[in-house]
Amino acid sequence: MSASERRLAEVVLDFPGDIAGYSASELAKLAHVSNATVRRFVRKLGYPSYEDARRSVRAEHHAGSPLFLAGSPKSAPLGSLAAHIEQSLSNIQSTFRGLIDDDLTTIAKEIVEARKVWVVGYRASHGLAYYFRWQIVQVVPEARLIPGPGETLAVTLASISRSDLVLVFALRRLVSVLPRLLAQVQRIGAKVVVVTNHREEKKLPANWTLRCHSQAPEPLHNHVAVMAACHILATRVLEQAGVPGRLRLATIETIHEALSKLDEPDNQGLPTPAPKP
Repeated sequence: MSASERRLAEVVLDFPGDIAGYSASELAKLAHVSNATVRRFVRKLGYPSYEDARRSVRAEHHAGSPLFLAGSPKSAPLGSLAAHIEQSLSNIQSTFRGLIDDDLTTIAKEIVEARKVWVVGYRASHGLAYYFRWQIVQVVPEARLIPGPGETLAVTLASISRSDLVLVFALRRLVSVLPRLLAQVQRIGAKVVVVTNHREEKKLPANWTLRCHSQAPEPLHNHVAVMAACHILATRVLEQAGVPGRLRLATIETIHEALSKLDEPDNQGLPTPAPKP
């Protein structure tokens, strides 16, 4: 690259997401280069025109790519507490507007009645899958996180039956194995629930899709709405579990109390004498 192109590249690399907000002339002025330099630069990157480059950046920004969500210092106030609170509330409202109340009840009922519930999550989705499984296992004993330690997907898929339900957290970025995994689950005949922040055009095969919003004023995704959706679905599962679910919860609490008593010191709190050699 020429010296002017390198200068332009430094500006773009510093804040790639800002490109969508600048015209070619504005970017040229910001980098102190000519419009011709901008045109040569984007062609070297493989774009037919600057507008094509801007469209690509807008698409990445909308999809939630952390690289393209990064903003320049002029937008630093977006990282303030108030901005995060505002974005969290917006995400929750947008997510809950898209949820169908009857669907949540139906999914909860299917979870309770399934022979086994398999919860899947890769990358950032793994922690959310782990959390949701931890919530429902209190009333759904056969809820499992897959793949388990040391297990292959083949081992897991061989254990899934058409009486089961597979709940998948498919947040950006999707791993390549996920569509193939879901295709295999559908061939088995198990029901599928997908929790995602992807747009409609990237819809995965599922019986139900819960679409959550995770936009953020900074590069990291805001998963507050995903957690809220998990909470309301887990609550519905608790409701649908009925008397058997309450009995399981009571049993768990009884065991908690019994285990805590094992930790209580004997002899009015005095230390237990050490055994004689």
